[in-house]
Amino acid sequence: MPPSPPPGLDIAALRAASGLAAVEHLAAVPSTMDRARALALDPRAALPALVVADRQTAGRGRRGAAWWQAPGSLAASLVLDGAALAPAGGTAAPLTPLFALACGVAVAETIRALEPTVAARVRWPNDVVVGAGKLAGILVETAPAARLVIGVGLNTSGHAGDAPAALRRRVATLPDLTGRSLDRTQCLAALVPRLLDLLARAVAAPAGLLERYRGLCSLAGTTVTVHREDGKRVTGPCRGIDASGALVVETAAGPFHFLSGSLTDPLDVWRGADAP
Repeated sequence: MPPSPPPGLDIAALRAASGLAAVEHLAAVPSTMDRARALALDPRAALPALVVADRQTAGRGRRGAAWWQAPGSLAASLVLDGAALAPAGGTAAPLTPLFALACGVAVAETIRALEPTVAARVRWPNDVVVGAGKLAGILVETAPAARLVIGVGLNTSGHAGDAPAALRRRVATLPDLTGRSLDRTQCLAALVPRLLDLLARAVAAPAGLLERYRGLCSLAGTTVTVHREDGKRVTGPCRGIDASGALVVETAAGPFHFLSGSLTDPLDVWRGADAP
């Protein structure tokens, strides 16, 4: 039996709760990030704007990874004007690695607020996990004119058993954890204001954001391997994050601080059900 269609979005309620200037709700789209990037390139677009799709046919994550989620789960991308995040007297917020951390904290805190039995945590830089299962993925990209595009894929519906075989032990869904789906309007109405607040804090008061991140960090005290862009790997105990948002890994040569990199072996990156 085909899955039931997802409940529609209450766009009026969402805009009233979040302060969004525009919301696009699409039945299907290759990627909400692609549509959001088109809005970011349009100087006439009303911002902040949100793109939500019932289904993505080519969702994507970091470093060329594909993104799977059940149809009807939350797939959304937010477009922001950097000037809206600027400190007093500024013209645009400086781009900072803390933006990625702020997004992860916003999603994890929203899940915990709406589903208190779900112990969502952040896996550097901005995945949200429950145990070993990835519940949400976040993608942060920049666009011209100091615009920011933030994608969120959150498994608000579906089951890990519905995923491709290679992913079934690597994903988590809210129905598997709570026995029910989470309404997307309710989720976005809580998430968007929290996200906007935390992005502003990343610029104006980063110390508070860092403390909130540390309280949700899933890696501190564990042994991690960071795969660098040059192909080298660094393994050691994770010491959390530093004041810049970099991941700190202890090694025999001393601590390494990573502002970029991946915790997933490139050979284990899922590039889609049809990828070789």
